[in-house]
Amino acid sequence: MYRSRLGTNLSDITLDYVSSISDDSEIALYDILGSQAHSLMLFQNDIISKKDAKKILSALENLKNKKFDSSSGAEDIHELIESLIIKEAGMESGGKMHTARSRNDQVVLDIRMKIRDDINILCNCLLDTIEALVSVAKNHQKTIMPLYTHLQQAQAGLFSHYLLAHADILTRDFERLYETFRRINHSPLGAGPVGGTSIPIDRHSTAKMLGFDGLVENSLDATSARDFVAEYVSVISILMTNLSRISEDFVIWSTSEFSFIELSDEFTSPSSVMPQKKNPDILELTRGKTAEIIGNLTAILTTVKGLASGYGRDLQQVKSSIWSTSRISISALLIIKSILLTLKVNVKKMKKVTESSNLIALDIAEKLVQEGIPFRVTHKISGILVQLSHNSKKPISKLTLSEIEESVTGTKVDPVLVSKIISTTTVVSSLKDRKSFGSSGSNEQKRMISDRSELINKFRSDVSERENKINSSIGELERQISRIIE
Repeated sequence: MYRSRLGTNLSDITLDYVSSISDDSEIALYDILGSQAHSLMLFQNDIISKKDAKKILSALENLKNKKFDSSSGAEDIHELIESLIIKEAGMESGGKMHTARSRNDQVVLDIRMKIRDDINILCNCLLDTIEALVSVAKNHQKTIMPLYTHLQQAQAGLFSHYLLAHADILTRDFERLYETFRRINHSPLGAGPVGGTSIPIDRHSTAKMLGFDGLVENSLDATSARDFVAEYVSVISILMTNLSRISEDFVIWSTSEFSFIELSDEFTSPSSVMPQKKNPDILELTRGKTAEIIGNLTAILTTVKGLASGYGRDLQQVKSSIWSTSRISISALLIIKSILLTLKVNVKKMKKVTESSNLIALDIAEKLVQEGIPFRVTHKISGILVQLSHNSKKPISKLTLSEIEESVTGTKVDPVLVSKIISTTTVVSSLKDRKSFGSSGSNEQKRMISDRSELINKFRSDVSERENKINSSIGELERQISRIIE
């Protein structure tokens, strides 16, 4: 339909090569809504008659429940929808629908509408996952576990503290997505192919009808820029790397060597030949799908970095990367949330491992500091205590006074004081003594859980307000259409 300048139609092979119909099902509804807003605006500004508007809007309304044929011969969903409107409304009326716009502003409109909806879905999924982390943390405020650096046991901690750390990480993902929405929710509609139009349209009107906060003002920027796509996918890439880190922890902790946790059967797979296996395949796939999304970001950035100003057909390839990114990340969040809520935690094993290590070494050093001894001296004493413990194959708490005396050689520290501190220092006392803001101390867990619960409620209200604003605008658009076509 768009090839009037050219003498021949595309061959089947060429059409298959250039067509984006298979990817465009994701934006078909947005294209219809955009066309309805545009047609209504044309009528309201006396650019088309009410009769023409009624025929166009009725035909568009009829398409909302239609399943589009990918073998239609159209290059994309925009051409297919316009051809169907002309077929139903006639060329005299339907042929006016595309007045004062281009496929260039159409496609970027559809993409922005799709991404803003996906962001709202993802924000809700993120809040559900964060809430699951906080909920499980609330049940494990006394579950002792080792905390790691370099994958080596570092300090005694609480499982709640681990979970809250990831709740905070995902909260930053939420905030990045929430902020990205603000830059995406601007309308490019009416920018035309690249330089605008001579027809007196009202771009602000269509933006309001479709629930946008404003316009992408410059017509060249509106039609050719895809930085907002790169931003969206980059934010999701960060989100997925965070989900991948949780997945990696759970993969390790579910091994027989750790046995800290057990995954629900529904999130594991058996071996094809080894009946005893319970493989964490779902978590492994999350790691693999993270790589796929990082690949999507690379593809988008590589595409846009080589384009001159103005629209290039290369940008068509960006769409599939967006849809894939949204689909995978939404599923990943749903999976992680469900895994968290069905997780079995081996409380006894976690505590046993924590107590079998010398994780109270820093606590001993800090208690000596409180006696007025320089930290660097107390650090050395604790280090020698750990070495003595390792060599004698017994915990620090079982060291004799003569062994303790060896640790303070060359210092003025009383070995009896060190012995007394050792006798009163346990993993449990260590966690009770942690007082720094945001620490894994027992008292801090309750406060952090309460604070995060309040924050989740606030965020839910914010997202709901955004969704309601868009739904209200689309609802008003549909009411105006109904009044015309009835």
